Amino acid sequence: MVNKSLLAAKLAELKDRMDRVRAHTPATADALATNRDALDLVSFNLLLSVQVCADIASHLIADERWPSARSLAEGFTRLAEQGVLLPATAAALKQAVGLRNVVAHGYTALDVGACFRAATDGLHELSSFAQQVSSWASRRTS
Repeated sequence: MVNKSLLAAKLAELKDRMDRVRAHTPATADALATNRDALDLVSFNLLLSVQVCADIASHLIADERWPSARSLAEGFTRLAEQGVLLPATAAALKQAVGLRNVVAHGYTALDVGACFRAATDGLHELSSFAQQVSSWASRRTS
């Protein structure tokens, strides 16, 4: 059974991280590229936003005793398989894991354009994730 208080706390954290991204994202990718502090704040809060989504996925999978996911990205696939997420939302979050990994592990130089797109257009996908999870949980735990 879904832990409603944990889910609510995680969704509140996601909203806070998304608000921080919005607050620190300049108007253009060029402005983001030239403001190292803004780039750090935006990329770090994007990383944490995706991580919160992955944490939510892990909790739902465990709480519902669904087959475990072997990766962060697979967690979103599992949620789509179980009807929690729309396939398009799961696909977008799986792609977001790549940006999270670049920021977290420094695999390659951060693509500022990709970071800017995630901070602007990509927030819609994070909002969709939150809405779909909330909707599923309210149907499941009511």
